[in-house]
Amino acid sequence: MSTSETPDEIELKYWYNMRTGEVEHGPESPAIDRVGPFDTSEEAARAPETLRARSKAWAEDDEREKGWGGTP
Repeated sequence: MSTSETPDEIELKYWYNMRTGEVEHGPESPAIDRVGPFDTSEEAARAPETLRARSKAWAEDDEREKGWGGTP
């Protein structure tokens, strides 16, 4: 969420519920169960793939940093 979004704007966003696998319009479920916000329901539905891709990129960055003398 950007700091410029109002609570009313957040209600218009979409969330992906990690427990149920369902897309929600507005933050319906507890925060621990959901990821988002996303601008469209399609983006929210792709949340698992997006999270996997970001996680893989972060892991690759960590490995590169280790190879360059970064902290373990």
